[in-house]
Amino acid sequence: MSTKTISSPFDEKAAGREHQATGLPVTSSLRWAYWLSFIFGLLTAVTALAGLLFSESLYPTSELRQAFLANDVATVFIGLPILLVSMWLAHQGKMIGLLFWPGALFYGLYNGIVYLFGLPLSVIYLLYLFLVIFSGYTLIGLVAIIDHENVKKRLAGRFPEKLCGAILIGLSIFMMLYNLGILITAILNQTVLARPDIGLIVADSIIAAAWLVGGVMLWRHLPLGYVGGTGLLFQGSMLFVGLLLLFILQPLLNATPFPAGDFTVVFIMGLICFIPFALNLRGVIKAS
Repeated sequence: MSTKTISSPFDEKAAGREHQATGLPVTSSLRWAYWLSFIFGLLTAVTALAGLLFSESLYPTSELRQAFLANDVATVFIGLPILLVSMWLAHQGKMIGLLFWPGALFYGLYNGIVYLFGLPLSVIYLLYLFLVIFSGYTLIGLVAIIDHENVKKRLAGRFPEKLCGAILIGLSIFMMLYNLGILITAILNQTVLARPDIGLIVADSIIAAAWLVGGVMLWRHLPLGYVGGTGLLFQGSMLFVGLLLLFILQPLLNATPFPAGDFTVVFIMGLICFIPFALNLRGVIKAS
């Protein structure tokens, strides 16, 4: 009786064939990453659409609706598309898709953490928990199987690594100080932070730590820095675009004043992030 060998998602031979067929710098098969990312995308779509269709039930207070309703729209028009487009480009053998894919997952992870810590317990809470678990696991696994040395060889010298790394570090420090200021102000005024604010602080702390580590590695020209730095610049740029869209939508959806001050600060930070992202993007396109 003949037997058929079934290749594992981590089969090195399968990875070699995939690398040869697509030209992507990977050390094992991406099949599992596609499946988990698809599940993550499905969960993201379900939670965002549920928030839009059943906002009165899921966001029972005006405070919660103001914080999350506009973000659900941004998720549908920014979060999901950047994930699906990154996966499609990677499937087409484009290195830009492979390197942006972790950034898209990190964008979703950030959003999931905000909801996880910012919403009260409810039936849909488990979906946000699974969303965070799927995005975090897939993100770590995907970064791990990218051939970091290969990516560095392709990208080294094609964009200003130190400038891009320094801007990631600077944005990280600014975000840490900004959130520290919010905490100190709350303590001095003896006020209790709202749940959405707590969710934002937790998510911002995680993203700031990632920007700091990624920036330092890119500054030092470490192989992982070229993979992580590219994904983080993409994630940061899309995050600022999402925040700007959120500020525009909030007055339309919740009849609240336009937050001109917050919009201006985020717009300036976005410009600071867009410049190194554009330089990095040009380098990745050349390397592809």
